[in-house]
Amino acid sequence: MSGRYALFNWPEAMAQLPGFPQHMRAHWNLAPKSQVLMIYQQEQERHATLALWGFTSAWMTDLTRAVAHARAETVHTQPMFKKAWHGQRCLLPANGFFEWRGQHRKQPFWLSAAEPVSYFAGLWDVYSVPGRDYYSVAMLTQQAANLRRPVLLNAEQQALWLNPESSTEQLLELLAATQPQLHERRVSTLINDPLVDGPHCLNIG
Repeated sequence: MSGRYALFNWPEAMAQLPGFPQHMRAHWNLAPKSQVLMIYQQEQERHATLALWGFTSAWMTDLTRAVAHARAETVHTQPMFKKAWHGQRCLLPANGFFEWRGQHRKQPFWLSAAEPVSYFAGLWDVYSVPGRDYYSVAMLTQQAANLRRPVLLNAEQQALWLNPESSTEQLLELLAATQPQLHERRVSTLINDPLVDGPHCLNIG
């Protein structure tokens, strides 16, 4: 399961999106329950905002049960994601993500696409408290051998994913599409600590 990713470099066009955080910080070790950047569509225009990485439905009473991931092959059948599936789809921009391999002492690896910024498929919801709405998000994952990885979307797929008129058949085909070739390398086990955040997270291990 891809439980960590990074966003430390983003294009100027992204920073110009409505709602983009004015003091957006670079992060090399984003973990579930972190505040992450999400991009969503409203009236045919893309917006950006920070969201809790942990899907929190409006009806939830135990917020510790927030869900960080949703399986691409079953998400459309899950009651928790029904509303989001039909109208609250989003993108999670990232420069790459981490995964751990091995049976006993697991080794972390950094994986990234050819483009400087990748876009993961996500679903969002709003949790309202008096005076404020909080956004939350789940990352969609696809089976990759004995692991699960984020679903990366190219420009055409991003538009389809965000389009409220896209059909379930179109979306499922998109989520099952072949993923791009990724570059990978071993990194230091410093990344094992979710509190460690900085360029040294990408040091060769």
